[in-house]
Amino acid sequence: MLESAVTRKGQTTLPKPVRDALGVKAGDRVRYIVLDGEVRILPVRPLHRLFGVLKHDGPPVTVEGMERAVADAHSSEPPY
Repeated sequence: MLESAVTRKGQTTLPKPVRDALGVKAGDRVRYIVLDGEVRILPVRPLHRLFGVLKHDGPPVTVEGMERAVADAHSSEPPY
């Protein structure tokens, strides 16, 4: 279990194993989610760091192709 102290100003330092697990470095931002007395810390990812995350092994997809895929998926969903 990891701990860190909270200063009078409400600041704390994320321990290195936590920074490593989140993939954050100096200057990065984190988001806090408070739920049922617990806090989750999530890294905030700028859009430019997401470039190239998704890989596609085929030809580019057209807007019409995307619309067809959405329509096909929607028509096969069970009614609610």
